Amino acid sequence: MLVSRPMAKEYSLVPRQVPRVETPLRRIVTQFPVPESIPILERLNSFEPVAMRGQPPVVWDRAEGFQVYDAWGNRWIDWSSGVLITNAGHGRKEIAEAIERQAASRLLTNYCFPSEIRSQLVECLARLLPEPLKKIFLLTTGSETVECAIKLCRTHGVKTGGRAKHVIVSYEKAFHGRTLGSQQAGGIPQLKEWIGNLDPGFVQIPFPDGYRTADNSFEGFERALAEQKVEPRNVAGVILETYQGGSAAFAPAPYMQALRNWCTGKRALLVCDEVQAGFGRTGTMWGFEHYGIVPDLALFGKGMSSSLPIAAVAGRPDVMDLHPAGSMTSTHTGNPVCCAAALASIDLVVKENLARNSCVLGAKLHERLRALQAHRARRW
Repeated sequence: MLVSRPMAKEYSLVPRQVPRVETPLRRIVTQFPVPESIPILERLNSFEPVAMRGQPPVVWDRAEGFQVYDAWGNRWIDWSSGVLITNAGHGRKEIAEAIERQAASRLLTNYCFPSEIRSQLVECLARLLPEPLKKIFLLTTGSETVECAIKLCRTHGVKTGGRAKHVIVSYEKAFHGRTLGSQQAGGIPQLKEWIGNLDPGFVQIPFPDGYRTADNSFEGFERALAEQKVEPRNVAGVILETYQGGSAAFAPAPYMQALRNWCTGKRALLVCDEVQAGFGRTGTMWGFEHYGIVPDLALFGKGMSSSLPIAAVAGRPDVMDLHPAGSMTSTHTGNPVCCAAALASIDLVVKENLARNSCVLGAKLHERLRALQAHRARRW
């Protein structure tokens, strides 16, 4: 089974005998790592940075549904979903064919110049999202959407409250990406040791999971701001993952509803990072639906296309239109081939009601896990 690890380790490239596996879903019939794969792995080690290492030494050859195959007869279950990408499944025929059709047109890139397929995708997203998330900015990665959200929050903050209204509040243990701004918004200290001179306008507070943070009341939010000496009037935006990816923790719905009201009252933007949660992964189309709220900005990526790199910021029109023409662009915004993949994937998620499927299977998984938990408790 393949599972992504946030803090990875390096694996030996010396092949060794492993037990043979033959089940309906998995197959291991070679030494591990596969001897024939060693030259590929060694080339990667020679020409890529060490930071790219850390995953099991399986050389992917093809993937289908939830399974990954190498070229030597082995097959694994991909519990990572390509790291939360393949919401409609690996290698879906419909997505591959959409990519092929767009590539055959020879329009492979168009920067910010208009294209029909880009117009189809932004309209599709706007129709699926609730009010007021009706303006869509297409980007390439989740980190890029977070950077854009920070820019919009601070632009809106300065416009509505002056230069002091620039504070971005986020949460401990959060992961928002690997770029400068997104790592400062993140809540994992060791990931930002390289920065050295952290922007004091980024503040992290405890995430109200009710487990690591026992107090999950909204009063805890206000108390944490006071402890950090943050004046509420100076908060430009509050950003959080709809669920914290590192721990799969959700905030209480009453907390999120109070936060929504607080942001409205303080003229701060509420930003939901849906990069992991969006497109059906949590049992609803959008993760924020669990809370009965709508943010001012929602950030998407990963599962948007089930394949190629594409991301999006969706937001209130008055916020999304803060920057004039030509001042908020991205080289690969709305790449036509990526747009084709996203349209096909979203169509599958909607038509096959994959959000509902996620809900049903999630309930079954929870039931089995609770049974294992009870069994373990009895043994102790």
